[in-house]
Amino acid sequence: MRYTSGNYEAFARPRKPAGVDEKRAWFVGSGLAALAGAAFLIRDGHMDGSRITIFEQQAIPGGALDGLDVPEKGFVIRGGREMESNFECLWDLFRSIPSLEIEDASVLDEFFWLNRDDPNYTLRRTTKNQGEDGGTDFKFGLSKRAQQDITDISMKLPEDLENKRINEVFSQEFLESNFWLYWRTMFAFEEWHSALEMKLYLHRFIHQIHGLPDFSTLKFTRFNQYESLVLPLVTWLRERGVVFRYDTVVTDVDFEISQDSPEKQATSIHIIEAGESKRVDLTADDLLFMTIGSLTENSDDGDHGTPAKLNTGPAPAWDLWRRIAARDKAFGNPDVFGAHIPETKWESATVTTLDPRIPRYIEKIAQRDPFSGKVVTGGIVSVMDSSWLMSWTVNRQPHFKKQPKDQIVVWVYGLFPEAVGDFVKKPMQECTGEEITQEWLFHLGVPVDDIPELAAAGARTVPVMMPYVTAFFMPRTHTDRPAVVPEGAVNFAFIGQFAQSAQRDCIFTTEYSVRTPMEAVYTLLGVERGVPEVFNSTYDVRSLFKAVTFLRDGAEFKLPGGAPVRHFAHKHIENNVVGQLLQEFGLVE
Repeated sequence: MRYTSGNYEAFARPRKPAGVDEKRAWFVGSGLAALAGAAFLIRDGHMDGSRITIFEQQAIPGGALDGLDVPEKGFVIRGGREMESNFECLWDLFRSIPSLEIEDASVLDEFFWLNRDDPNYTLRRTTKNQGEDGGTDFKFGLSKRAQQDITDISMKLPEDLENKRINEVFSQEFLESNFWLYWRTMFAFEEWHSALEMKLYLHRFIHQIHGLPDFSTLKFTRFNQYESLVLPLVTWLRERGVVFRYDTVVTDVDFEISQDSPEKQATSIHIIEAGESKRVDLTADDLLFMTIGSLTENSDDGDHGTPAKLNTGPAPAWDLWRRIAARDKAFGNPDVFGAHIPETKWESATVTTLDPRIPRYIEKIAQRDPFSGKVVTGGIVSVMDSSWLMSWTVNRQPHFKKQPKDQIVVWVYGLFPEAVGDFVKKPMQECTGEEITQEWLFHLGVPVDDIPELAAAGARTVPVMMPYVTAFFMPRTHTDRPAVVPEGAVNFAFIGQFAQSAQRDCIFTTEYSVRTPMEAVYTLLGVERGVPEVFNSTYDVRSLFKAVTFLRDGAEFKLPGGAPVRHFAHKHIENNVVGQLLQEFGLVE
């Protein structure tokens, strides 16, 4: 397996790998990583779909890419995925998956046309004082010290940031900036999370810095991501004979690991299916792809009258990784990520409006008609003075195909679920859906006298507590996540958010969920096509100049004495390409 860029291999079709007709493939979990891996086996590995089996402990596929209409509760979305143009592996996959909405179009075509016709951006990123504009004016507000913090972490070697927290390497000035407010609410970073992951994100999305305040570089699906991404992919796989075995828990995997040989081979899978313990024996021709860890493990739904519960265990996905990791030190260290629930949890809630008064408050803040079918908030609206650090978003409506036309589905989340609310005077994690609605309406600007009645009968809200949702952000070393294909592995790979890609990509993205299985399939099958490199904007001087300009909120560089840099460097930058670039991207006038 190798990495490539450009059209040469991107458009080429790999030939059939030797021996693929004798192989079978098994997947643990049916999240995006497993679904993508199965698709790559079929499309690029020429494997017959009937020789692929996917084990899933839930009753439906999709993992964290969910979107449900739960009887007696309402619509539920545990989270949303922000996507961009340069998710190279994701779009490589979905160019091959037919759309369920548009005849003779791919999912990529559908997505491209949608975002071309209805580009995403927000008109209001922050609020305060019960629905008033937050006054951040799409500025980063970074002091010179805070700007230096970003420069310093960008220049550090990755190994120097292992096991370091964000608040250990960034100053208080940075943590009080608009930049950090935008950043942590958009990506769900906390101050105690990994400085290494922060660095990886800065490099990965340097070309997105200018769109961080207004979300103008983000793109979203037409409906929730289960209906827009998972269902087309699952439909394509089923049509090709892929076997889905739901309500099946993988409890353990056996390996043959010799002290005298570098080779490591998976030999059997232990499952509980329909209450019965079974074992699937594997040969060297059986390929095993394991999704390890889980950000949605033990998620608990409340309802409008019931709080969501914090489920601290047992956790089957994490326990499976622990058993696997005990076999070999190369298989990672799951407790670095999965043993810190107080630091990895937060709560979200899905609000479905029933009263026509509520959408009017949404429209006042979003400055767009939420019933238009087009972009509404354009991303999250963060409430600056919320003790929960509440953010909320309204995507294109309807967000579900079966959603009534007079309803709006809103996603709300709080980074600090243990904090006492500003209206309900309770921690978010103890609140019913109705009480979370009250808090949201308060910050939306609804008159306080109207809030109780409107929250009780004007909406239906489902809270969800997720114990492990930011587990992958915990401080770590480079060996705490196992390599996608560990050294010596002959028939198995690790995929998903807790596997370590050899490329400098970052987790908590749909891209990473597709990159890791692509690497796994191409490596184990010897597919003669390169995996697309991560978009190299961090090595593009134009992207760097543009990012610096925006990080400085457009201010021109000045020397310590206050003179503009252009006065000092005039003879060096005038009438040459360096000067052109500096001027084009606003670093000098």
